[in-house]
Amino acid sequence: MILQGHEDLRVVKTIEGIKSAFESLICEKDYEKITVKELCDRARINKKTFYHYYETLDALLVELQMELSSSYLDRVKGYRLPEELDKVNREFFLYSAEQGMAYEKITCSGTYHSIRDDMIETVTTEGWGSSPEYRKLSDYEKKLLMGFINNAVLTAYRQWVEDGKKLPIEEVITVTNRLVLGGVNGFFGLDDANRRRR
Repeated sequence: MILQGHEDLRVVKTIEGIKSAFESLICEKDYEKITVKELCDRARINKKTFYHYYETLDALLVELQMELSSSYLDRVKGYRLPEELDKVNREFFLYSAEQGMAYEKITCSGTYHSIRDDMIETVTTEGWGSSPEYRKLSDYEKKLLMGFINNAVLTAYRQWVEDGKKLPIEEVITVTNRLVLGGVNGFFGLDDANRRRR
């Protein structure tokens, strides 16, 4: 249940408790191994209370995915793509660095690929959907472009996390943008001079 800000304090505490318990379980184990009973025990509620707010664990996971996607999209709305892809990538790293361990697990672990794919699809549709250059591409070209960008950026983020975040984030952003922008600018036939004129 996404809180709207006008709920009773008991409801707010219950939902926050469920989400907090869920995120801590995500940090500890693969999603497939999390049970409603275990979640309820951790949140100190009974199953009936959980099912009052969520039909399934999947519904809770989808809600978490929606919240993460919409928070990130709020940060990047208004950027023009592909012209401001460097700013979008920067926001991705800054946003990711502000999130907790559950976000890292979802973003880096293979067992959370379905939620990660849903988040990527949401961000792609919202972020690139208004780009005239993107809309001109064939379906094949769109898939190829998004695969390149998403794989490069996620690989850079995962490597940074795996290395214990030792490299300063600004350096990670610079290196990733150099790689990604080189490929994307070449793909769209943009050079630095053309990008500056736009």
